[in-house]
Amino acid sequence: MGSYFQKDYETSRAVFRNHLDKVKSIWPNASLETVHIGKEENDNTIDIIRADATSEKDKVALLSSGEHGIEGYAGAACIHLFVEEYIQQLQPETTGICLVHAINPWGMRNFRRVTENNIDLNRNYIEEEGPLPIDVNKKYEKEKELFLPNGKIKDITSEQSRLFKTLTKALAKEGYANMKHAKSMGQYEFERGVYYGGKALEENAQYVRSLQKDLLEQYNQIVHMDWHTALGPSNELTMVVPPYEEQSEDELKSRYPLKNIMKFSDKKVVGDSNQHFYQIQEKHYPDKKLFSALFEFGTFGDDKKAELRELMTIVLENQLYWEGAEKNSNRNFILNEFREMFYPNDEVWQSDVMKEARKAMRVVLGAEKVLPSSVV
Repeated sequence: MGSYFQKDYETSRAVFRNHLDKVKSIWPNASLETVHIGKEENDNTIDIIRADATSEKDKVALLSSGEHGIEGYAGAACIHLFVEEYIQQLQPETTGICLVHAINPWGMRNFRRVTENNIDLNRNYIEEEGPLPIDVNKKYEKEKELFLPNGKIKDITSEQSRLFKTLTKALAKEGYANMKHAKSMGQYEFERGVYYGGKALEENAQYVRSLQKDLLEQYNQIVHMDWHTALGPSNELTMVVPPYEEQSEDELKSRYPLKNIMKFSDKKVVGDSNQHFYQIQEKHYPDKKLFSALFEFGTFGDDKKAELRELMTIVLENQLYWEGAEKNSNRNFILNEFREMFYPNDEVWQSDVMKEARKAMRVVLGAEKVLPSSVV
């Protein structure tokens, strides 16, 4: 799996850019687009390989990665897998592909989940026009003691104990469901807090929105596989579908025979990019067909103990970034735990990612007739 999973952002980007030659062997007019994000001298880029159908623009497979920075390593591996094993099976006359590396390049380079502005990009897609909301998450505000950085980390055991006590108190007061709501919905008030959606659109989100519109304008059908990590059962894939998708959860499970499928409610998540994709399709391109979903590779697990570990890891990594730590051992512990949550250096996990990705591509692209039935 080492050839698919890379050690750093620059290596991953170089490998991705080299896919162009193989893509060109099938779509001779394929091109590589490079979009600089942030200061150009920092050399953080979103890279896109675009290969349009050569005769009739009927279908396009859109594979995107790295919206949550560090999660982009597994996403880039999945795109590599797609190029190596599946593009030869597509019909270039009527089917195009669009491959996106590192929607959040700064986060990927620095092994963080957020942008350099501390923004969770998947909370940054609100409406097509107008300011972002600032008061959508009152439950988060009630528990800001838990979600905001609280001084330099002096001792990891003490910090974990403090967080556990704060969380236990919040659970007793708000309940488990409300705490999950506060975490998943995101917030738009506290710039140094976790799950911050920002007060304006990030450059990254602006580009993705323009790409979504362009593909909807150009093609009759878009199939979007957006690769992520952390959520769901350990070493398994979960397909997460926005509420705007008209198929019910039962219909999705019937059409796409995958083990883990979840359809989330718009009351639980605000500013999701896949949800925005459906919104603009419904509003401006109702005659076009769209299927857009997140594909999450689980790490810690999906029970309450794992959720607690995930939340504490997110909070401590954010506190470390803003306030620092007195001891290198504490710093290393937090960074290692964060890496284990989003990009484990584990051959079994990486092998399972590839197995699960293969199945997801066969199932989803097959059901949507992007891959011929003989491949499925």
